[in-house]
Amino acid sequence: MRPLRACLGAAAAVTLAAAGTTALVASNASGATTALGNRWYAAAPYLMPLDNDPPDPAAIMDATGLKAFQLAFVLAPNGGGCSPTWGGTAPVSSDTAVQSMINTIRGKGGDVSVSIGGYGGTKLGQACADPASTAAAYQQVITKYGLHAIDFDLEEPEYENTAAIHNEIGAAKILQQNNPGLYVSVTTAGTADGTGWFGKQMLLEAKSQGFTPNNFSIMPFDGGFNGAASQTSALTNFNAILQSTFGWDQATAYAHEGFSGMNGRSDSGEYFTQADFQTVLDYATSHNMDRFTFWSLNRDRQCSPPDNGGRTSGTCSSVAQNDWDFAKYSVKFAGVTPPTTTPTPTPTPTPTTCKTAWSSSAVYTAGDEVSYNKHNWKAKWWTQNEVPGASEWGPWQDEGAC
Repeated sequence: MRPLRACLGAAAAVTLAAAGTTALVASNASGATTALGNRWYAAAPYLMPLDNDPPDPAAIMDATGLKAFQLAFVLAPNGGGCSPTWGGTAPVSSDTAVQSMINTIRGKGGDVSVSIGGYGGTKLGQACADPASTAAAYQQVITKYGLHAIDFDLEEPEYENTAAIHNEIGAAKILQQNNPGLYVSVTTAGTADGTGWFGKQMLLEAKSQGFTPNNFSIMPFDGGFNGAASQTSALTNFNAILQSTFGWDQATAYAHEGFSGMNGRSDSGEYFTQADFQTVLDYATSHNMDRFTFWSLNRDRQCSPPDNGGRTSGTCSSVAQNDWDFAKYSVKFAGVTPPTTTPTPTPTPTPTTCKTAWSSSAVYTAGDEVSYNKHNWKAKWWTQNEVPGASEWGPWQDEGAC
């Protein structure tokens, strides 16, 4: 995300206690448990919880039906070190403000994902020594907040740093392995071509490490875009890049593809209206895309005057709107069941013996069969290190108990 997304308010620095990598803790500080369907985590709009005049998430939920929020951003400390902070200044270990917001959201039946990175600031992939230590820092965030979803926002200037991207992708793979069912998105810059050279290098790094997230999302704004037509064209081009990089067919690539837009006036003076969002939403649902989100809820309200004097703001959209107009498109996406484009296959009879056990390191292609958790599973497309049954939109078809 762009410069308006990079600044968080200052907070007193507190030394972060080290924490090892542990399994996913699906509870908040009050002991309540929550988990939404992957469609909601894929639709969660970004919200800065500590700056840019944070809106009340409860009010947004009441007004729109929104259930999921993408909280941004976790960075390395401004003074150096491999420990997670909000915006480089507020240590996650001592946080109570963000935790309180999460408790409010969960208390109303919702949940959150946390985004790491963004535009500007020092990323943990830059500050930590290797993928393992980077993952250990992010695991502290997952464990503290009981996360079921996490977003890697990899863009300038970090994605120009080969070592940092190696650490980030490696960390994402470790977190995926150590937290079964964790929804992982990777967000990067969008261009008319789909994504630029550094974005393509990031995809190649993921391929080389055998890492497949739930989706790769592009941000088609701040790059010479002009309304929805230019954005859907970029999404089509990005689909081709995913196909050529991972050897997927078109449908598989769309099933791993996401859109992350910017509502209203972008940093570079582009404009994206409610009508543009509807057009992109129609494209995303008709192509069975995996994610539809935007930056940001802090901006999802009208400026005064509505055009904000032709300036871009971090707290309003600079276009005419009602409060939370753009959040309603996320709700539509989360509630939409993608249309069925192929006939439902004939169910396979329940097997009596188990196939060869699934392996996280093996590569599987369409039709390959494995056993996992006393069920047999058949691969629907190329996959590696995607746990059978972890996601309803995943690559594995359940063939029944064995």
